[in-house]
Amino acid sequence: MSSYDVVVIGSGPGGYVSAIRCAQLGMKTAVIEKYQTLGGTCLNVGCIPSKALLDSSEHYHAAVHSFQEHGIQVDKPRVDFAQMMKRKAGVVSTTCEGIDYLMKKNEIDVLHGFGSIVDKNTVQIIGKDTTTVSAKHIILATGSKPIELPFAKFDKERIISSTEALSLKEIPKHMIVIGGGVIGLELGSVYKRLGSEVTVVEFAKSIIPTMDGAMGKELMRSMKKIGVKFSLSTKVSGVHRDGELVQVTAINKKGEEVVFEGDYCLVAVGRGAYTDKLGLENVGIDSDDRGRIAVNAQLQTSVPNIYAIGDVVRGAMLAHKAEEEGVFVAESIAGEKPHINYDLIPGIVYTWPEVAAVGKTEEQLKEAGTEYKMGSFPMRALGRSRASGDIDGVVKVLADKKTDEVLGVHIVAARAADIIMEAVTAMEFRASAEDIARICHGHPTYTEALKEAALAATGNRALHS
Repeated sequence: MSSYDVVVIGSGPGGYVSAIRCAQLGMKTAVIEKYQTLGGTCLNVGCIPSKALLDSSEHYHAAVHSFQEHGIQVDKPRVDFAQMMKRKAGVVSTTCEGIDYLMKKNEIDVLHGFGSIVDKNTVQIIGKDTTTVSAKHIILATGSKPIELPFAKFDKERIISSTEALSLKEIPKHMIVIGGGVIGLELGSVYKRLGSEVTVVEFAKSIIPTMDGAMGKELMRSMKKIGVKFSLSTKVSGVHRDGELVQVTAINKKGEEVVFEGDYCLVAVGRGAYTDKLGLENVGIDSDDRGRIAVNAQLQTSVPNIYAIGDVVRGAMLAHKAEEEGVFVAESIAGEKPHINYDLIPGIVYTWPEVAAVGKTEEQLKEAGTEYKMGSFPMRALGRSRASGDIDGVVKVLADKKTDEVLGVHIVAARAADIIMEAVTAMEFRASAEDIARICHGHPTYTEALKEAALAATGNRALHS
């Protein structure tokens, strides 16, 4: 039986990054992965393929709708959907091969098969053969899977999860999306830009309901411009398939029954922790009703040498959060004193315009009774936005009313995913709105909007609105 200092179960962003950091710190490390490719959901059926399709669909949409405005004359563009999917697969393959390279470079053993805990120092691997390995430390990084509604079981053909939506053979005529969160909006925008009719059905009164309310309103306004339809405050009660027709029945905010008909239904109501058959019961580790494993501040389970990170523990299900936790655990095992500020993990929606946020929302500050001031700046007032034609969106800065410390930044804009990192950096060092406002920003850039919003938060000092 092979022995390791650390065995990581799961090779997603949290797992493989944790393994790399363990190896860098001199620990003999192995990663167990049940699939043939490394990278987990993010690289194979999540972050990477969805962004590849988002970019492709945005290029097509620009060719159809805005090239002429820029003085670019082209014959009527058409979608080669097979090529689009082929390119997406190539991006995924290259990225996964990169993880293979990193495992070899860092001398990490990759063990293919289904890993489960036998006891606190032993993991069984069921693959072509059944083997066991011993470990001083075990890191659980098994990720998550799409939540399936009891009245909307996935048939993986017409009633689908995000996994199937990333590998369709045709462009839907009408895709009904159940769920107005990140996954539903990203994939809904892909197919809308490619020509599908898209209807988003959301139980909450706003889309992206966990983010600042103003951002949901701004994004919905922008998505309506490209033709996405929304039915908010609507509770789905049933999904039925009849051949190529899918019917979604629901109760709207007036209490009336409504029926939506399409050829595909994407169920995107969130993801649940994947801990099935992991053997937690063998060592007395409990999980909650969502499958999440309880951990302490050091990300240790109730068994001190077994850690859990990423989607299987509390907090946002984000690849970058999992990566940070993976590094945190590796360095903790090595006796170092790592740091994660969970309040400063950015959330991003990769629609176009993008949505990005860090820190507290205005609703959270109101609920907590925190006195704050707010400054905002519309992207349409920015020279860089007008030059590129990306005038939708707004930047919003929330700061403490007394100290001026920035408490939250919320952005709907082109390249919001990149702009938000300036806010994260500033907030990590507890910057004030005045600090951001005093930084010289290059002109013309999208980030000038953050400076202007910070100026507005310091006392209506925005220069260009």
